[in-house]
Amino acid sequence: MDLNQVTLNVTDFSEAVAFYETLGLKLIVSSRGEYARFELPSGSSTLSLHLSEERTTNGPMIYFECDDLDARVEALKGKGISFETEPTDQPWRWREVRLRDPSGNRLCLFHAGLERRFPPWRIERKHR
Repeated sequence: MDLNQVTLNVTDFSEAVAFYETLGLKLIVSSRGEYARFELPSGSSTLSLHLSEERTTNGPMIYFECDDLDARVEALKGKGISFETEPTDQPWRWREVRLRDPSGNRLCLFHAGLERRFPPWRIERKHR
């Protein structure tokens, strides 16, 4: 099994498309001003946007891993993106920064490297 895509509801379609393009995602589908799909700079998962009347404030957090987190944050600030936190080393051994898209969806840019899938506390199970 592989994660194919995540779809976020957005209240202003054009503003949301511009925001995710500014983050570095590549627009590959745009339909009727209400649905868009993006490829990420690496990997095979995609992110979709769907126009909705409801503003999201407490939905799931979407995580984007960046090898160049601090430099990327500074570059995005220069393009007008604002962040809720500064890049911070977390106790779970990731460095991350949090922000929201224009519709209120919660996002996290982070760098974890091997720690993302193989932290020292990873549970190893033996196959039967």
